[in-house]
Amino acid sequence: MVDRWGLFYAYVKNIYIICGKTDMRKGIDGLATLIQDSFELDPYGDSIFLFSGWSKDRYKCLYFDGDGFAMLYKRLDGGKLQWPKDENEVRKLSQQEVRWLLEGLSIQQPKAIQKSQKGVF
Repeated sequence: MVDRWGLFYAYVKNIYIICGKTDMRKGIDGLATLIQDSFELDPYGDSIFLFSGWSKDRYKCLYFDGDGFAMLYKRLDGGKLQWPKDENEVRKLSQQEVRWLLEGLSIQQPKAIQKSQKGVF
């Protein structure tokens, strides 16, 4: 996904991960309602929302492109995602964190060099 869909992610302003387990039987309407009601985010905004269920070997991606919703569903043949477990949390991810997640790594890489803040000496 990262290689084929990386450009898609580069053009979107926000990428959110819905932590914990999501009922993967939900379709576009159910996921959009979850985004709006449970997390008070705008499913129509310039955002991608990522969801995973129990098994962590599949995920869904929801995106509104201006004239309708697109949903990507992917099942991994080998390996599992390291999906954050907090059921009541949504996190905004960086491009790097999305790559780590979809490569099977944790979105928190403590040994990675962190970006410095402007003006801090």
